[in-house]
Amino acid sequence: MVSRYTRPELGKIWSEQNKYDIWLKIEILAVEARQKAGLVPDGVAERLWKNAKVDPHRIEEIEQTTKHDVIAFLTNVEETAGEDARFVHIGMTSSDVLDTCLAVQMKQAGEYILAGLEKLSDVCARRAKEFKHTPCVGRSHGIHAETMTFGMKFGLWYDECQRNIKRFKSAMEAASVGMISGAVGTYEHLNPNVEKHVCKNLGLTPVSISTQVISRDVHAEYLNSIALIGAMIEKIGIEIRHLQRTEVREAEEYFSPGQKGSSAMPHKRNPIASENICGQARFLRTNALAGIENIALWHERDISHSSVERVVMPDSTISCDYILNRTVRLLDNLVVYPERMLEVLNMTYGLTHSQKVLLALVEKGIQRQTAYVMVQRNAMKAWDNKKQFLEVLAEDQDVMEYFTEEELKDLFSYQAVFDSVDFMFERLGLT
Repeated sequence: MVSRYTRPELGKIWSEQNKYDIWLKIEILAVEARQKAGLVPDGVAERLWKNAKVDPHRIEEIEQTTKHDVIAFLTNVEETAGEDARFVHIGMTSSDVLDTCLAVQMKQAGEYILAGLEKLSDVCARRAKEFKHTPCVGRSHGIHAETMTFGMKFGLWYDECQRNIKRFKSAMEAASVGMISGAVGTYEHLNPNVEKHVCKNLGLTPVSISTQVISRDVHAEYLNSIALIGAMIEKIGIEIRHLQRTEVREAEEYFSPGQKGSSAMPHKRNPIASENICGQARFLRTNALAGIENIALWHERDISHSSVERVVMPDSTISCDYILNRTVRLLDNLVVYPERMLEVLNMTYGLTHSQKVLLALVEKGIQRQTAYVMVQRNAMKAWDNKKQFLEVLAEDQDVMEYFTEEELKDLFSYQAVFDSVDFMFERLGLT
């Protein structure tokens, strides 16, 4: 991932230094387990912890000759650890190191993603309560439908965020597995206690069974969970982009002092954060598909998945972390215009109350289709003549045969919507 979209914490996780440090830790933990079993002389593990070092630049230099990154790594360890290095990597295969390390990095990155989800959940909850009873128009097909409240939008995002937290925790748990089982996963040259010791000290669970690699469905689940997080964030971004359109302007991104919107037009204030998060959500979905493609490998292993994961796993976690935190700032500082929301709501002359009038007529004993025709003809008249729907209804003798003026006026109140929102928020736990 380019540095522009990489927060330092996530960049460090996917750095070469962190990767090789984890590799070294895996190798020494394996030696430590074998030493406890009496298979390695006393003091070897302790000296390895003290003396063994890894240098990414030196490993890269060695790899130019070996054309094999793990062998280059082991060669570098030998250069620093000396004679004790002969006990390193005994009975192990490269994938023991690679897959177990990847699980650690996925878990490390996942903790930041979970933290971002929790922060997003908190800001959605706060702003949902802030605008709980702020009326705005609800749209279907992009057209005014009925009255809702702006807090409902945040409540919906909060609810979806809770599901993403649950999904991602499950995906993290599934992916937090390690293996130290040797070639084709038989443990022929290793006691399973080595794997148990390594995984315990890395915060992982030993995988139940493996080939020479951990089955890639757990990685695909992790990437697909990230893609769903991205889809939620894209939903938020698209909504804000619409609300910020000049002819709508119900809300807009915070425009900081000194910020510029266009190199050509000084007046522009563009929804750049929303557009950025929508764009990055696209390749999160693409990377999720790559994760699924990685599941089918030849026999007990090949390395067709390796080159893919070297790109998609860092990029997906880094991007997800970035857009989560950017969305938190976006929603936390979102500028909202309740007065404009009322103006927009009234652009359709009160037509958003049409279903209430329809249902009230049905309650008065009129057949539904007859009532529909009565309400629709007045709605079209109000729209075509740019006249308030309430006034047009009041002039229709067929309608007023069933209502008093006060009863008709009460149908244009927002109170029923507010009562429903109170019910929904209580169900969400946003009280």
